Amino acid sequence: MTLQNYLNRKKITKYQLSKISGIPKTTILDICAGRSSIERCSAKTVQQLAKALGCSMEEIMALSNEQAGDRINSDTEYLECGLPDFLKNSVDKMEEAWRKLDAGEKYLRWDCDYCDLQSAINTAEVNQMISSEQAWYLREKYLRMERR
Repeated sequence: MTLQNYLNRKKITKYQLSKISGIPKTTILDICAGRSSIERCSAKTVQQLAKALGCSMEEIMALSNEQAGDRINSDTEYLECGLPDFLKNSVDKMEEAWRKLDAGEKYLRWDCDYCDLQSAINTAEVNQMISSEQAWYLREKYLRMERR
């Protein structure tokens, strides 16, 4: 199992792990992407990871560095983990709005749902409740925006 798989199972984002553990986000990103090896991390880093994840240092050291490259990049479900409740509610409303619109139903409140979700994403991002990566993922998926 990789660190990314472990985080997915615990429903923790890399951003949240960074905040909880005090380890720089870039270090966690490098480990999850396979650019850095857990075996090459300092004992302090391994200890911080173990404490943040509620496991032993041995369990952290046992995590594999083998990465599934494209699978990890295409598996973006982890970006929806740990969202604040107000943001989850806005996402749910927008999903329902798109379902109605895509089915050809007349739904006059879709623009309110759209603005509500956009505002919720921005609020969560500015208040560092979600990462910029999560914010853009949500915008692209639920607001159907394109990042330029």
